[in-house]
Amino acid sequence: MTLPRIAVDAMGGDEGVRVMIEGAALARRRHDRFKFLLVGDEERIKTALENHPNLRGASEILHATDVVSGDEKPTQALRRAKTTSMGLAINAVKTGAAGAAVSAGNTGALMAMSKLALRTMPGIDRPALSALLPTLGENDMVMLDLGANTECDARNLVQFAIMGAAYSRIVTGRDEPRVRLLNIGTEETKGTDELQMAAAQLKAAAKDLAMSFDGFVEADKINRGEVDVVVTDGFSGNIALKAVEGTARFVADLLRRSFASSLRSKFGFLVSRPATELLKHHLDPNNHNGAVFLGLNGVVVKSHGSANAVGVANAVAVTARLLEHNITERIVADLERLGGSHLRRTAKAAE
Repeated sequence: MTLPRIAVDAMGGDEGVRVMIEGAALARRRHDRFKFLLVGDEERIKTALENHPNLRGASEILHATDVVSGDEKPTQALRRAKTTSMGLAINAVKTGAAGAAVSAGNTGALMAMSKLALRTMPGIDRPALSALLPTLGENDMVMLDLGANTECDARNLVQFAIMGAAYSRIVTGRDEPRVRLLNIGTEETKGTDELQMAAAQLKAAAKDLAMSFDGFVEADKINRGEVDVVVTDGFSGNIALKAVEGTARFVADLLRRSFASSLRSKFGFLVSRPATELLKHHLDPNNHNGAVFLGLNGVVVKSHGSANAVGVANAVAVTARLLEHNITERIVADLERLGGSHLRRTAKAAE
C-alpha cells in the first residue's frame, strides 16, 4: 500500500536539514511505501540527499526561501506563511499535494498556520495537541491537550476525549480505550465545574463512543498503564508533560551520578547495564516522538525540536499510521455518534 505523500519541513528543528533528512531516510528504509515532499532550501536538501539514494528516489523537493525561527511569534510567522518551509508544507496538505505534514519547528507558529490553513473539522471547536507517553503497561498512553488551549470548557474536554480515543484505537488496537479526565482526585466531587460537566457527559455517551470512561485520574497515576487516554486543558497538560519529562531526566541523571560515585558502583553498572539500557530506551523521548494536532481538516505532526534521526523517523511513522487508518474520518464518525446519542437522550427526557 502506497500512502499519500508526507510533507516534511526540512528546515525545522535545532539542527535543521541534516537531521530531518536523515530521519526521513530512516523512516523510508523501515517502510518503503512512504513518499515525501521535502520543503526547504533546495540546494541544501539536494546535498543532504546525496547520502540517501533510497529517499531521493521517493521524494520531490519544494523550494522555500524562508524559515520560521524558534523564537518567532506566531503572528509574525503567519505573515510569511507563503514563503516559509513550514507554511508551504502545511499548504501542501491544504491543496492535496501531500496527505500530511511533519515539522520540528516553532510549535506556536505550526499550530497557528495549521489552524488558519486547514481549519477545524465540523463538530470540533478547537484542535488539541496530543502525544504518546510511555507507561508501565503494554501500550503507550495518549495525552491531550498539551498546550494548544490554556483554558477549556466542558464541551472542549468532551471533544478532546473523542479525538484522543480515536487516536488511541489506532496506536493501541483497543476497541474501547480507557479514557480519564486529569483531576486533583478520583472522587466524583473533586475538580472544577467544567470537569464535573465533562465527566457527566462522557459517562452518559461512552457506550456510543467506543470508549471506556470511568471518571478521573490523578497525575501520579497516568504512567501506570491503567489508562489509555488522559484528557485535560492545555495549561495543566503542558505542566504535567514537562513534569513527567523532567522526572525522567532526573532519574536518568541520578542513576548516572550514582554509578560514577565509586569503583564498586562502576562495577555494579557493568552488571546492571542491560537493565539500565532498557530504562534509557524506555525514557528516551525520541522513541515516543510525534505530537499530533487533532481536530484539523488534515494531519499535522510536531516533532521535538531536539529530536535526532530516530526521533524524526518515529514522528514520520506516527504520521503514516494516522494516514493509513484515516484518523480524520474516524473522528468525524465518532462526533456523529455523539450527536445521535445526544438526540436520543433529549427525546427520552422529553417523554
